[in-house]
Amino acid sequence: MKTGKLTIRPDSVVQSIVYDEKTGKASGVRVIDAHTHAMHEFKARVIFVNASALNTNLILLNSTSPRFPHGLGNDSGLLGRYVCHHNYRTGANGKMAGFEDQYFYGRNPTECILVNFRNLGKQDTDFVGGYTTFTGAYRSQAEPTERVGAAYKEALSQPGPWGIYMYMQGETIPKESNHVRLHETQKDQWGIPLLVTSVRYDDNDEKMIKDWRTEAKAMLEAAGCHDVETHDNHQAPGLDIHEMGGARMGKDPKRSLLNEHNQLHACKNVFVTDGACMTSTGNQSPSILYMALTARAVDHAARELGRQNL
Repeated sequence: MKTGKLTIRPDSVVQSIVYDEKTGKASGVRVIDAHTHAMHEFKARVIFVNASALNTNLILLNSTSPRFPHGLGNDSGLLGRYVCHHNYRTGANGKMAGFEDQYFYGRNPTECILVNFRNLGKQDTDFVGGYTTFTGAYRSQAEPTERVGAAYKEALSQPGPWGIYMYMQGETIPKESNHVRLHETQKDQWGIPLLVTSVRYDDNDEKMIKDWRTEAKAMLEAAGCHDVETHDNHQAPGLDIHEMGGARMGKDPKRSLLNEHNQLHACKNVFVTDGACMTSTGNQSPSILYMALTARAVDHAARELGRQNL
């Protein structure tokens, strides 16, 4: 039995994927040494791109050739489009009476999660999609009446009332207009074009935020909270997380970049299995799904290699 050797090369910045015009396949990856800025090229029969959604889009867009002048696999012209994310613009909190003689100790493993209850089976709101809600409790600090001296220090050592917080993880709808692209002139310290992000909220997002604030306030009040507040921080897209899309999956190569096995339609030995492959965000945290997609794609790649199809 032959044994392979794994070489891990840290501090390497991926510049692009190399496309071989003669074979019609990707032949390897170009990387730049982060310290010396030297260019290296590594050969590979199969390439998996998992740079996190936005950087995956950057690498594919920067992987140009005579066959793909607008980015690797970009026959549809949709590479970098239909970018979306999870919406974290809104939250709520309230104070809870009682339990002044109690506190929590030890590590807190996670927050409580309230699963989506909107638009299940049928649309029952004036927006599409839904939201997951995260929530937890905290003990605030006492508010000192004095601002100097021993009384002030003593007050700071005393806990204040309990509070409960909530925040939304909302689904955003993929739109062709929400996209990323390479900057025409500006580059980073390694000579790679900067990625320009053009993503906006829309009316659907605003309606979802309004609904969540109403429901969150009602839940906190029903739980016995007082001084309940909700807020919208109006933060710009990009300050949220779970970016997705740009190299979405689909059956039609004219409307997608990847097939059902996460392969580029037009370059079968390149797989994309991070958030860039997503066609919608849902409202759940997506990391485990990416792991499942990757495991499935790896299994398919191994089978195709065995059949000499890659």
